[in-house]
Amino acid sequence: MTVRYPQVKKMASPAALRERTLELGLDLPVDDVVDPAGPLSSTFVVRDGGAGERAVGNRFAILPMEGWDGTTGGGPTELVERRWKRFGHGGAKLVWGEATAVIPDGRANPNQLVMSEGTVDDIGALRTSLVAAHRDRFGTTDDLLVGLQLTHSGRWSRPDGAPEPRLAHAHPLLAGRTAPGATVFTDDELRGLVDAYVAAAVRAQRAGFDFVDVKHCHGYLLHELLTAVDRPGPFGGSFDGRTRFFRTVVERIRVEAPGLAVALRLSAYDFVPFAPGEGRVGRADELGTGPRPFGGDATGTGVDLTETHTMLDLCAELGVGLVSVTAGSPYYNPHIQRPAYFPPSDGYLPPEDPLVGVVRMVDATRELQRRHPGIAVVTGGMSYLQDWIAHVGQHLVADGSATSIGLGRMALSYPDLPADVLAGNDLDRHLVCRTLSDCTTAPRNGLISGCFPLDDFYKGRPERIELAEIKRRLRTSSGD
Repeated sequence: MTVRYPQVKKMASPAALRERTLELGLDLPVDDVVDPAGPLSSTFVVRDGGAGERAVGNRFAILPMEGWDGTTGGGPTELVERRWKRFGHGGAKLVWGEATAVIPDGRANPNQLVMSEGTVDDIGALRTSLVAAHRDRFGTTDDLLVGLQLTHSGRWSRPDGAPEPRLAHAHPLLAGRTAPGATVFTDDELRGLVDAYVAAAVRAQRAGFDFVDVKHCHGYLLHELLTAVDRPGPFGGSFDGRTRFFRTVVERIRVEAPGLAVALRLSAYDFVPFAPGEGRVGRADELGTGPRPFGGDATGTGVDLTETHTMLDLCAELGVGLVSVTAGSPYYNPHIQRPAYFPPSDGYLPPEDPLVGVVRMVDATRELQRRHPGIAVVTGGMSYLQDWIAHVGQHLVADGSATSIGLGRMALSYPDLPADVLAGNDLDRHLVCRTLSDCTTAPRNGLISGCFPLDDFYKGRPERIELAEIKRRLRTSSGD
């Protein structure tokens, strides 16, 4: 595959990154020097209506990712434990534990974690291992905040490997991207799912987690519910109806799990689906009569944060003091959600310089943070900045554009980046994520999660050979 954009890894200085953003007509703040004792090392406070105030010891966060390496019963394996220990050892003081289904049928893959009575102790042991690794290296965990993301994959559910989609509403633009015959959740089924979220939250508290995230992003069930303007009944139509599920879950957690904080990971904006066009470059679908994407404008490919601000107003009303900003979906517009130089092998080539996507997310985070200063807002999309994450992140924290800097893919290849930055060490450039997307291509083809290009542990596994063959076949079939 060929990409026509300059690679960030070849930008030898912060000035070079600034120059490229100026060429693109973008405004991305990039500090020339990172101060290890500066803004990124500072403590911040999360204020939650049920849990009170919690201090977080620095401005780095590990973002929640979807694991593909648990047991088929929804429990962790040694591979999952290794990943969590590395996150604890890496130095980030906010760890947003990975996507965990509230019921088995809501898994996005057969090896995703499920928070059930049968798994609660083992998932709690993951947190214990992470905290112990952090304590062993840094001496204290008093300023460490560890949560768990609760999810139902909705349209993208594949609990046994084959698609088993369940819908929030009959979304016309996504109809052809899931298996035929998918059914819409009834109101009673959604009420039962509210019970499942609350039960999972209660178990998460029992397992020792500080907070749970009621996931509303990436095209999964509750994110899709935000666009259910044509759904009749109590869970659709107006904004109040479309957020009734979220409001009810939070209110019940306050009663049934007192002292447990609640967070929100939100696709702050979304676009219409994209598909490979000429030269395999991503091409946007026509919005037509489909519902406007949440946080999107009437074109289907622009940002309008009006309802997103209303969502954060609701968070403030409910006492939700921690919000992680993301965008789009890995299934239908991944360049919006996760800017990358090399897309997943079964995807499309980026239709814009990925820096455009980074700045779009930075701009949205800035607007949300400044309009809602009482909420700690975590930015996403930063891994594409590679060697210059801290140079941008430092500025965003210093000028009040974000409370915390989120690391996703980067934490798979280089979980120690926060520790190295805050110690004033040079980055290990051999570990810096180059957005090769193997961490997506592998699990989409039935392999385990992990960074195969850069993590020596995965380099030595047989799955790496399988992955190389899969990518070869995909390149051949696409004509590359």
